[in-house]
Amino acid sequence: MKFNGNSDIDKQILIFSFYRDAELRGARLLFNLLSHLKGGEAQLKMSRHLADETRHAWLWTKRIADLGGAPIMIDDGYQRRLGLRTGVPKSVIELLALTVVVEERAQNRYQAHAALPNVDEATREVLKAVTEDEAWHLSWIEREMRMLAQAEGNERRADEALERYRAIDREVWATLSADEAEMMRA
Repeated sequence: MKFNGNSDIDKQILIFSFYRDAELRGARLLFNLLSHLKGGEAQLKMSRHLADETRHAWLWTKRIADLGGAPIMIDDGYQRRLGLRTGVPKSVIELLALTVVVEERAQNRYQAHAALPNVDEATREVLKAVTEDEAWHLSWIEREMRMLAQAEGNERRADEALERYRAIDREVWATLSADEAEMMRA
């Protein structure tokens, strides 16, 4: 990814492009997960969740367009970096745990952004919309993960997967946030 803009709008477009990229890659993860969850209730929730993720990507795309820009293709964003570090999850429980961690990061990131001074109203509305959805996403995915682990007779497996992915997330986030801060200073 190459970024040469240094106006405030250019920087907003860059950050929103990172958000958009994470939402699109999250949608891909959920699409893959659809084939692994067989229950009718899980299929309903997963379909709604997938629709939310693609709507979030659209909201960020629209926000970028409203600023007069076009999305910047992000080839080294959060989801990509996380995936390189975690590898392919080996079970549905691991896939759900990874989804929980990704949703937690999105929620935290959007809340931190909304808390910044001078966030314009249009951006604040998008942040509010996506953050509200993330709370539901976290709730149902974690519940599904724990239910599956319990059905397998190994509830600890869910906690172990969450601990592993959260540790990787912290490392990935530290490098990504430092890289983003450097881009913002340029």
